[in-house]
Amino acid sequence: MILFLTRTYFPEGTNGILQCEGKIICKTIELPWKKNERGVSCIPEGKYFIRKRYSSKFKWHLEVMDVSNRKYILFHPANNALKELQGCIGPVTKLSGPGLGLMSRKAFTALKDLVYNALDRKEIVELIVQ
Repeated sequence: MILFLTRTYFPEGTNGILQCEGKIICKTIELPWKKNERGVSCIPEGKYFIRKRYSSKFKWHLEVMDVSNRKYILFHPANNALKELQGCIGPVTKLSGPGLGLMSRKAFTALKDLVYNALDRKEIVELIVQ
């Protein structure tokens, strides 16, 4: 499975559209681009792999693997990139401004279910950020 994340950059945050096979899965919010600095920047454009991950904070979620100079880049619910993200990607149902979105848990659940089903079928899940 290949997921495509197409971004639009703003000084206050990064908005995106996440698609699979030409179908929109959800919108996304991220921090603004600040040269891949930990905790304040979205990740660089490129190709990554996604795996399942569990933590006590986010329970079952998704991790973006092998991001240069970064670790624990996750897909998890968030509606405000500046307040709730430290480099991760927040799936949202609707964008409401740069780095802002609505109904993140709903979007995250749909994304997680889609990716987990593919991983359970032993598919490799790639993320192409552009």
